[in-house]
Amino acid sequence: MKISLKVILATALLGAVPFALAQDASSDVKKAADDTGSDTKKVADKTGHDTKVAAKDTAKGTEKAADKTGHATKVAAKDTAKGTEKVAKKTGSGVKKAADDTGHEVKKAADDMK
Repeated sequence: MKISLKVILATALLGAVPFALAQDASSDVKKAADDTGSDTKKVADKTGHDTKVAAKDTAKGTEKAADKTGHATKVAAKDTAKGTEKVAKKTGSGVKKAADDTGHEVKKAADDMK
């Protein structure tokens, strides 16, 4: 069984085709992986930047809300103090009038007892 050189050469060439195609597929997979890694990095960078901007905006909004809340609290405290002062004056006036009336009634009762 003599094998001719042509048959051996043809077999070698046919065997090399799948090997060459496999090398090409491997290079495509590597390129796709590299592209995916690059895209992932870009998305992560953009997400990080957007998160930082959102955090700054939230901090500014919180600070403004705190200032407004503090101002409203101060105004409410002043109004409450004014109202309390008015009530205290009216209460004092009522107590004084009641004391005067009580004293007058006691004096009247004492005069009636004589």
